[in-house]
Amino acid sequence: MEKDQKFLEGVCHMLVDHPNDFKVKRSIDDRGVLLTVDVHPNDLGMLIGKEGRNISALRHLVRMVGFQKKAFVNVKLNQPERA
Repeated sequence: MEKDQKFLEGVCHMLVDHPNDFKVKRSIDDRGVLLTVDVHPNDLGMLIGKEGRNISALRHLVRMVGFQKKAFVNVKLNQPERA
């Protein structure tokens, strides 16, 4: 597991109420590294935060971790299916 993925998982596990439903998938393409996050529907609001502040801060921190290895890292939240 790469450092950026491990960092994101560690921070997000502290924020969510359902850590067993939290998954991060890492993929690499010509634009850089993409970390795709799957989360429980009830935890989505906590990760996004008020006016998107939490996800913005998470993206910024993960990019800083990626810059250590000269990689552009982005975070994408998948919209969970509601029943």
